[in-house]
Amino acid sequence: MLAAVAGAFAYVGTVDPNEPGHYPVCPLLKLTGAFCPGCGGLRSAHAFVHGDLGAAFSANAVATTGYFLFAAVWVLWLVRAWRGQPLRIRLAPAWWWGIGTLLLVFTVVRNLPFGSALAP
Repeated sequence: MLAAVAGAFAYVGTVDPNEPGHYPVCPLLKLTGAFCPGCGGLRSAHAFVHGDLGAAFSANAVATTGYFLFAAVWVLWLVRAWRGQPLRIRLAPAWWWGIGTLLLVFTVVRNLPFGSALAP
């Protein structure tokens, strides 16, 4: 899993998504003109790989937060594996509903005029 994530980040870090023609356009953006919660994620990953956290957050704040969360969970897993303890993360349904609500609010706000700072 880590090798796949590292490979994906290495590819996105090498092939700049800011240049047209390298990656497909978001279907929701193409059909409706609205930004989905993932829009700007590749630009965010590219900036993250190059150490530009400001540009990464500007492109997609939720994705950038996810990168840090993934790294934290991976380090926690590594430490627990080193100690011989299993890592079990179980989220109650309320957490999943909360995450879904957060993504929905993020999507709506980034498509409104006052939330243009969240748009990629």
